[in-house]
Amino acid sequence: MIWLTWRQFRAQALSTAACLAVLAAVLAITGPHLAHLYATSGLTSCRAHGDCSTLSSEFLDRVKAEPVYPALYFTGIGVLLAAPGLIGIFWGAPLVAREIEAGTFRLVWTQSVSRTRWLAVKLALTGLAAMAATALLSLVITWWSSPVFRTGVSPGNLSYLNRFSPLVFAASGITPVGYAAFAFVLGVIAGVFARRIAPAMAVTLGIFTLVQIIVPSVVRPHYPITPARATATITAGFLDTSFIGFNNGQMILPLNIPGALVNLPGALILSNQAITPAGHVFVLPSTDCQAGTVQQCMALIASNHLRQLVIYQPASHYWPFQWCEAAIFLALALALAGFGIWWIRHRRLTT
Repeated sequence: MIWLTWRQFRAQALSTAACLAVLAAVLAITGPHLAHLYATSGLTSCRAHGDCSTLSSEFLDRVKAEPVYPALYFTGIGVLLAAPGLIGIFWGAPLVAREIEAGTFRLVWTQSVSRTRWLAVKLALTGLAAMAATALLSLVITWWSSPVFRTGVSPGNLSYLNRFSPLVFAASGITPVGYAAFAFVLGVIAGVFARRIAPAMAVTLGIFTLVQIIVPSVVRPHYPITPARATATITAGFLDTSFIGFNNGQMILPLNIPGALVNLPGALILSNQAITPAGHVFVLPSTDCQAGTVQQCMALIASNHLRQLVIYQPASHYWPFQWCEAAIFLALALALAGFGIWWIRHRRLTT
């Protein structure tokens, strides 16, 4: 059964290995120079002295001056974002759907191969290959881009330099391995139910895309990892010199930009609010600031002695979040695999 599974899977495996080898070669050639740029930037020695934002900006300017590095950076993010979904569509969805569609599963079951063994071997061999390929891809891309992330800043609040931003988080570390396992098993289960390759691919793509949209905004902020808090007094001078917005009366305060009261590079911001001395969220009454000058309005706000309260997950919590999310998707993959084996054992398959 292992040999048969390998024969059916070897074309995808060899093509994937070839693509990985090409990408690894390109990153291995360009990576050392990127690391050299970081080593000569002075960032390593400045960590002990405090603020390194100027050196970080200079280093990133040197990186952007050579077009190959931004191109490889964004290509790496795109490839790692797409890899789990492509594995689910092209590895998972056809795995069982092809055999059901062609009727070849009947031949396998007449060769003293049980349904459980048939599906378990397919899931185990191909699923482990999917996880290994994604792990290697993530390893080389994370290694190559590590000098960029070690700058520890997001100049101008650039989300693509923050490892907690949704796209970068999903395209680095170990979470892509969990995504690949989940997408692969999802594709297999979609094939079991759809019994045709094309519908199984469409279902896999739709569900996996939906999950990738929901998790960063709905699930990830609530992982059981204690957040940190940062507070700063909102002075009249700050109100006069900074851009302050309002949304339904609540103040929108700047973060991680020059002149901001709070600078939390690389953090996952959970909330950013203005609070009163009593600890309540400040809401500007609709009747206030409708008359008088902007300066009078700012003076009125300043008279409330407000503070900026930011609840966030610091950059140091990146890896705990990675492990937590990877574990969730691996658990989902195992649950789906168990359900698929149960379904195959107790249901009658027809073409």
